[in-house]
Amino acid sequence: MNPYVLTILLSSLGLGTVLTFASSHWLLAWMGLEINTLAIIPLMARQYHPRAVEATTKYFLTQATAAAMILFASTTNAWLVGEWNIQQLTHPIAVTTAMLALALKVGLAPVHFWLPEVLQGLDLTTGLILSTWQKLAPFALMLQVAPTVNSSLIVTLGLLSTLVGGWGGLNQTQLRKILAYSSIAHLGWMVLIMQFAPSLTLLSLIMYIIMTSSAFMTLKTNNSLTINALAISWTKAPTLAALAILVLLSLGGLPPLSGFMPKWLILQELTKQGLPMSATLAAMTALLSLYFYLRLCYAMTLTIWPNTLAATTPWRLDFTHTTLPLSLVTMLALGLLPLTPAVAALLNL
Repeated sequence: MNPYVLTILLSSLGLGTVLTFASSHWLLAWMGLEINTLAIIPLMARQYHPRAVEATTKYFLTQATAAAMILFASTTNAWLVGEWNIQQLTHPIAVTTAMLALALKVGLAPVHFWLPEVLQGLDLTTGLILSTWQKLAPFALMLQVAPTVNSSLIVTLGLLSTLVGGWGGLNQTQLRKILAYSSIAHLGWMVLIMQFAPSLTLLSLIMYIIMTSSAFMTLKTNNSLTINALAISWTKAPTLAALAILVLLSLGGLPPLSGFMPKWLILQELTKQGLPMSATLAAMTALLSLYFYLRLCYAMTLTIWPNTLAATTPWRLDFTHTTLPLSLVTMLALGLLPLTPAVAALLNL
């Protein structure tokens, strides 16, 4: 892709998100979401491949539907209540429609069906943008709308997403689909606590972005798209393979890795709010996710692909990828758990 065009598209991505962050009026927020969608579409379709074009078309249709629903919800609220302000979305029909539209935007269950299919058709770099940056603007709106939404709807969306995210990933062999289901499960955890402790949602989102970035960058460095390709990656870069396993376990939420921090604080907060059943269900669904992460770890460490030499191949070329971003996010994805008391104090938990 032409570097000037790429710069314009990436700038538009940034502009769309910042516009939604800064807006208090529904039309301006909607405009930011639209700029965001239109900017990523050429990035998704730049691979001249039928699967990429199909993924782009699916993404465009779902995002256009969600944008239309947001416009409908905000117009309905303006008509019935007389308010365009985002935080004054008070009419029950408008609030529910807006929440479901934003759920469709980010890919929460039960409106998640587009996400694994779309992510499967993209290259890893665009998949990373879709899984991280594209979640920010809808989440900013969700956090503002959440206080007026029926809490049963939010808890249902959260628990259903953690369940679907764990269940859907069990039978997959494609790593991009596994990461898509992992994304759905993590979004479920964030939404589950949104009404009770918005600061925890923000913490979970930051941790999710760090861990997912590390996972995508690792796969890109290893050039692995399937479990079979992952199984032979240890011959290319043994250290990276060892770290990749820890990153996957961190995504699963195992102590003593960073991914345990948001899960721990969310379960604690849910119990404080008098929702022990929801906390138990969420913890149980986390085991489903953990199973498929462990499956990836097993494929990487305990299976040896036939016909691979354990010795380093002498004619292999030097590694030319830039690994500084990967090193930084991997370090953060593995070592932030000791900061939990400081984070809890900062968030007044």
